[in-house]
Amino acid sequence: MVTRVQRLKKLLTLQEQLKAMHELRHAGFVAGAAAARTEAEELVDRFNAEDSLSALFPEVYHRGIGSALSRADQNLRLAGGEANKVAAATARANLVQRNWRDARAADERERGDRERLDIIGQRLKSPTGK
Repeated sequence: MVTRVQRLKKLLTLQEQLKAMHELRHAGFVAGAAAARTEAEELVDRFNAEDSLSALFPEVYHRGIGSALSRADQNLRLAGGEANKVAAATARANLVQRNWRDARAADERERGDRERLDIIGQRLKSPTGK
C-alpha cells in the first residue's frame, strides 16, 4: 500500500519537473527574443550601410526588420507567460514540499510512538514485569 508520504514525494517530483519545464521554456523564449532583436539590429545596420541594396529594395528590409521585432515582442510576451507559470509551479512545489515534510515528520512520530508502545507491551507481558 502506498503511503501518503510516498504519494506526496511522487507529487513533489512531478511538480519539480513541471517547474523545470516552464523554466526551460521561459529561457527558450527569452533567447528567441534576444536572437530576433539581434537580427533586427543587423538588418538595420545593413540597411544603413553605404554598400547596401536598401535603395533598391527598401520594403524587403523594412519587412524583415518589422518581422524580427514582431517575433521579439511575441517571444517576450510568451516568456512573460512562462514566468507566471514558473512562479505558480514554484508555489505549488513549495506547498507540496511543506506537506511532504509534515507528513514525513508525522509518520516518523507515529512510528516512534508505536515502537515505544510495543516496548511497553513487551515489558508488561514479560514474567518479571521489568
